[in-house]
Amino acid sequence: MSDMESSNQTSMNRFFLLGLTNVPYLQALCVLMFLIIYIITLSANLLLILVVKTSSELQTPMYFFLSNLSIIDIFLSSTIVPKTLAITLSQDRSISLMDCTTQMFFSLALGATECLILAVMAYDRYAAINKPLHYTTIMNRRFCIGMAAGCWLISFINSAIHVYLTFQLPFSRSHQINHFFCEMPPLFRLSCQDTHLNEVAMYISAAILGLCSFILTLVSYVRIISTILKIRSTAGRHKAFSTCASHLTVVSIYYGTLLFMYMRPHSAYSPEVDKTVSIVYTTVTPMLNPIIYSIRNKHVKDTIRKKFMKTGGAFQNVTTG
Repeated sequence: MSDMESSNQTSMNRFFLLGLTNVPYLQALCVLMFLIIYIITLSANLLLILVVKTSSELQTPMYFFLSNLSIIDIFLSSTIVPKTLAITLSQDRSISLMDCTTQMFFSLALGATECLILAVMAYDRYAAINKPLHYTTIMNRRFCIGMAAGCWLISFINSAIHVYLTFQLPFSRSHQINHFFCEMPPLFRLSCQDTHLNEVAMYISAAILGLCSFILTLVSYVRIISTILKIRSTAGRHKAFSTCASHLTVVSIYYGTLLFMYMRPHSAYSPEVDKTVSIVYTTVTPMLNPIIYSIRNKHVKDTIRKKFMKTGGAFQNVTTG
């Protein structure tokens, strides 16, 4: 085999991620921003998981689903950010076919799982506020575990189907992906074959998992808000509205950017817009989720404070003993 044939064969088994930007000072800015976001994402989500796991007061359906959400956010961010930092810092922007497949599989699966978990969490809040007397019966342990397992299973099966369909396409055009990670829409544009079937499958999946989850979440919050309006106490209404507004803001940003990416017509493609939108739901939202959903929560803050005071007291006893 000649050197030229060997080089071609190697390039066929690899893709090249063009990344976020080619401007040096912007690259440095992107690395710093992504690194800070990643550290905050890991720290906030790990803290939440640890607090929920070690606190008997937080063994409720709401915090069970929040722990699931934190696990998703940690893995989703870890699937994308380290590789993005690596290709931005190094001259080698290549990614093997196997790594590209793995990255796409997990980012798709975790993104879809987050959609479904957010919808289940909205239903949990609806049951807690609108049906308080039946809440423990509705959201029993078996139901919660079943719902969480169902969300993970459906999403991973969905992802496996899309990854299989995508990598059945022949990529005989350039192997340069104008994106910072392996995602379906940018990969479709590298194929010399008609991708109509893949796009239809993507739209159907986005409509069922994304749009239906968003509608269910929206309906749950509309019902919650209508109940809140009946609260006589102004302080009570304000507190409930504040919580719902912050949750609904994060949910709207996440679903909005995800649906924009996966339900847009082929003709509306713009590499720079795609990158910006993808940054929101793959890096920014995983950082915001634990802060908006939990760290602002009085029960979580009180539990964290108690843990730190207990740890500080134990450390002081050891140093003085």
